[in-house]
Amino acid sequence: MISLLSPLVHATQDYMPAGLILSLAAAFVVERSYMSAYRHEFVGTLLMISFTFSAGKWFGTDSQNVEWLAHACGVVASDFMGGGPHVTPAVSVSMWALGKVNYTEMYVRIAAQMGGGLVAFPIFHYISEQLSMTSFGGPTFDHTDDDDGSAAALSEMVATILLCFLIYAVNWELHFGKYHYWIKQPLTALGIRYLIVTFPKAGPAMNPMLGTAWAVWDSETGSFPADPAHYFVYWVAPCVGAVFASFCYVVYAGGTLFGQELPIGPIKDVKKDAAPSAPPAEPAKKKK
Repeated sequence: MISLLSPLVHATQDYMPAGLILSLAAAFVVERSYMSAYRHEFVGTLLMISFTFSAGKWFGTDSQNVEWLAHACGVVASDFMGGGPHVTPAVSVSMWALGKVNYTEMYVRIAAQMGGGLVAFPIFHYISEQLSMTSFGGPTFDHTDDDDGSAAALSEMVATILLCFLIYAVNWELHFGKYHYWIKQPLTALGIRYLIVTFPKAGPAMNPMLGTAWAVWDSETGSFPADPAHYFVYWVAPCVGAVFASFCYVVYAGGTLFGQELPIGPIKDVKKDAAPSAPPAEPAKKKK
């Protein structure tokens, strides 16, 4: 049996992205209880990279307006077709911090996002070559004048904080009636595009999966980055930003942070209590 499997392993190892097997294994934890979440994140990540990275590469190469429109359509389409995935580990961390998902579901979602990213870049590179189209790029940061990556990390952290604020606002605070989804998704796309333009220091990624999946594909050996600064910029900084954004949202709207109530807030309820109310009615006088 081993002698039969060995040639198969050697024949496929060059086409198997590093870490993909570990990602797939996560789909089966807790007796496949989170298989649906894994599928949504894996497919959603593939769609997100396909639809959004093609903007400016395959579509809108000569027009910024077309590029922005293609990106917006990609954000909406990938979310709708993918079943509303997080597609970024930073957002999954925020949802865990806010109690929207438990730790296991967060882990499975992040594993699926990494799996989708690891297979997406090779697939779309192959498609680009076959169709003689521009290959996708990915987020990177320049060590010049930023040896330890602190400037790039700050850029990613602030961008992630603002991204989380945007997600909280359009999903939980603003309400657009029966057209809510079709209004909030384009607003999300517009906000993401604005952040991409405003925070270019580290790509930007605003997504730990994108930074690492691209680095694996872009490396000569197909292995994970060895530079600690990569993980500081693309994982530590965005996840810290996501937790900080979660803290701010709990202070504003209430709820818990990692299952604990905060000693401050919620500001939202204070505003409601401060609203003027009608004076109490005087009791009716008894007739003599």
